[in-house]
Amino acid sequence: MRVSELTVFHVRIPLKRRVRHASHDRKQNDAVVVRCRLDNGAIGWGEGLPRAYVTGETIDTAWQHLTELDTTALAGRFEDAEGLAALVREIQLPRPSEQRDCFGNAARCALELAILDAGCLSLNSTLSEFMRGLPESAGLTQRVEHVHYSAAITASRMLKVRIRAWLYRYYGFRQCKVKVGVRKNDARLLRIVRRIFGPKVALRIDANEAWHAEEVADKLSRLEKQGIDSVEQPVPHAEVRKLAQVRTQTPVPIMLDESLCSSSDADLAIELGLCDAFNLRLSKCGGVIPTIELAQRARGAGLSYQLGCQVGETGILSAAGRHFATTIAGLTAVEGSFDRFLVREPLTVEDLTFGKAGRAEALTGPGLGITVQQRAVDRVTQRQMTLKVD
Repeated sequence: MRVSELTVFHVRIPLKRRVRHASHDRKQNDAVVVRCRLDNGAIGWGEGLPRAYVTGETIDTAWQHLTELDTTALAGRFEDAEGLAALVREIQLPRPSEQRDCFGNAARCALELAILDAGCLSLNSTLSEFMRGLPESAGLTQRVEHVHYSAAITASRMLKVRIRAWLYRYYGFRQCKVKVGVRKNDARLLRIVRRIFGPKVALRIDANEAWHAEEVADKLSRLEKQGIDSVEQPVPHAEVRKLAQVRTQTPVPIMLDESLCSSSDADLAIELGLCDAFNLRLSKCGGVIPTIELAQRARGAGLSYQLGCQVGETGILSAAGRHFATTIAGLTAVEGSFDRFLVREPLTVEDLTFGKAGRAEALTGPGLGITVQQRAVDRVTQRQMTLKVD
């Protein structure tokens, strides 16, 4: 088996509601979707969501990355899972010297997932089974039949915050992430959410780079009495080295997100003691294998790690995240699968949305375990190109 053709789609996915946080405000998503065709006719799909404020990518730079892709590195044949893994490890995208080494990760994620989906389909293997066989995941795997996703409360009017919090409580969610740094009175926001949820639900907050290092401890001192498990990315990436000092000023554990996109980010965080936890996201980290490697780095350094998501992922990335969550052990929280609640054009036949209490079942079909609707992809496509693999 070998890759014979790659088709790249720039898709624009409308969202059912506006999603706002300190770094961005969006009502739609521009995403890269890749369709991989093997010489045996198998077709796989992948997705990546470029974020300029995360990895430096835009939809145009991601498109350019794939335009310039050297497909000769993907021309090799594979007959088993080991050969498939070796093939996707060869995915290399060009990076300007002035960019961080995570530049191109969204495009790489889309490409890697598409090849893995097609390859696992041909091998009659689920992505989860493939992941369990990787040397990168040694000692880090599990087999579970379901996972529980975390609730999320984004910046919106207080009435909507109250309604969503009551709905999450009614449906039995065990964890919730609250976006902060947009309102003037985050303390009031947290008090309301905590009052509605009660003391047993675990709360995390995400500042999305809203604060400067010198004000983090003071900001958190006003919020920590509500019982906060962690604060995610409190400072801009440019100030990330200052978090070593910040950690001595607050008892609230610090989680990196925008500053945790690559192995060099992880090495720096561990070496300088910048955080207590990693937020892993498949698109920003470059796909399945690089994300597993980051989980291993966190585990080896005694840090915790969770699986995050990009706002507005379609069923393609939701499925990949589901496989990751049901396969990789030790995740302190799992985010994503908001599909039916957020995405107007899910692209997949299957509904990947979580159920009551955030519960979602493991996917058991070969590959990603989903069926992508080509007509749905066509409806949201802004441009497309086909790359032959020789």
